[in-house]
Amino acid sequence: MKTELSFAALPAIETELLAVLAVDTQTSKAPDAKPEPVLLTTDEAVKSAAAAALASGEFKAAANETLLLHAPAGLAAKRLLIVGLGKQAKATVHTVRNAAGTAVRFAKPRTIRNLVFALPEAEFLPPGPCISASVEGGIIGDLDPDTYRSDRKDLSIHSFTVAAPETSDHEALKAAFAEGVIIGESQNFTRALVNEPGNKLTPTILGHRAAAMAQEVGLRWNVYSTDKLHDLKMGAFWSVSQGSEEPPALIVLRYEPEGVTEGPVLGLVGKGITFDTGGISIKPSEKMELMKYDMAGGAAMLGAMRAIALLKPKVRVIGIVCAAENMPDGKAQKPGDVQTAMPITPDKPGKTIEIINTDAEGRLVLADGITYARQLGATHLIDAATLTGACVVALGITNAGAFSNNDEAYAKFTAALETSGEKFWRLPLGDEYAEQIKSDIADIKNTGGRHGGAITAAEFLKVFAEDTPWIHLDIAGLAWLEDSKPYIAKGPSGVAVRSILEWARSY
Repeated sequence: MKTELSFAALPAIETELLAVLAVDTQTSKAPDAKPEPVLLTTDEAVKSAAAAALASGEFKAAANETLLLHAPAGLAAKRLLIVGLGKQAKATVHTVRNAAGTAVRFAKPRTIRNLVFALPEAEFLPPGPCISASVEGGIIGDLDPDTYRSDRKDLSIHSFTVAAPETSDHEALKAAFAEGVIIGESQNFTRALVNEPGNKLTPTILGHRAAAMAQEVGLRWNVYSTDKLHDLKMGAFWSVSQGSEEPPALIVLRYEPEGVTEGPVLGLVGKGITFDTGGISIKPSEKMELMKYDMAGGAAMLGAMRAIALLKPKVRVIGIVCAAENMPDGKAQKPGDVQTAMPITPDKPGKTIEIINTDAEGRLVLADGITYARQLGATHLIDAATLTGACVVALGITNAGAFSNNDEAYAKFTAALETSGEKFWRLPLGDEYAEQIKSDIADIKNTGGRHGGAITAAEFLKVFAEDTPWIHLDIAGLAWLEDSKPYIAKGPSGVAVRSILEWARSY
């Protein structure tokens, strides 16, 4: 999709579809109070073209509500689409992002290939963040998951233009627009990876895709396999890999900005299980096909690293993705086995892990990934994984889970969410939960029982982070959308890319 920024007057823009935003300014809570939709534009011609429709009461300006007007009088555009942001008090940069996606999703099935999205004009919506969010939303809204359909029709938007007022600061908005393109395309890079079936995206192929991306954007990279895992004594990671015919991939990306030799080194660690059967503790067959998305945490790290490379923050970043298949053949690990994780230093033994459930494999690969990030010099850690169904039970599909051993690091993440608009909820850690993963035969065990499953999984990872400031993101509930939303297709969401990026930029 071609993306452009325009400062032309809205009435003069020739396009198949011009989209403008509206809010409901009604503040009364009376039961009979009627919505009062108002367009977020100062252009009198656009207001005049929409006046009769708004006065009719048909359009209430609810969030992502749409109203289409054909041949709007006084405008060069063939159609005028009004998209609601909801109540004015709740209208934010993030609702603008969704509205842009809604406009694109509205146009696609109607074979509208070119559209212009008018930047909202309102004091409560800052133009710079809104222009970035607008193009992000447009790019995100354009992606569909039907990659392998033989009768697939190209319904993609050919051009998406954001129209800003002529009075705006052109250079600042151009910079914000360019940033939004990078972020939107990086999120879609992640979504495209997560969408791939397990036979089309093995650990090896994921390594190839990561390497190609790294070369394109200027990251240093290495992709290792079985021999490297053995050299590093990554017994936890290898234990997950050993039951598959497909070899594992240890993907390492490095972003080293010119002139930055001191300060923090951020370690981004992602779970990259390209297909998860559960191993010997095999999953039920229902919806097992979705276990291709068990690498969404690793894909989020790759998307974040892509955006970091292009946006060039002044901080060193290491990205690590531990990719494997979890399969139940004769070589697979068994419940009751004891594995030895990677030691942090050669003179210090690795932690021993009793395997209670082979389907708790994500924490095993992350354990060695976290240790390796520390060994490579990471001073601050963040990991992402579709780790536990327990987190989905606890938080549903509205918030993802977050954990941390460091309030300062987590405060930066909280601030990052203000920019990203993504929803994470911090869950507790504590000695009582750590007791649940103590093993009688080894140092720890890989599950802690039914109660507090997302928390005991985080406690497991905390063992390997030790005192290094660390954040764990359990994205199991949000990484895959079961149903389409007005602004994004069903399937992979790309959740966490924006938040990880903003957290990294905060350093």
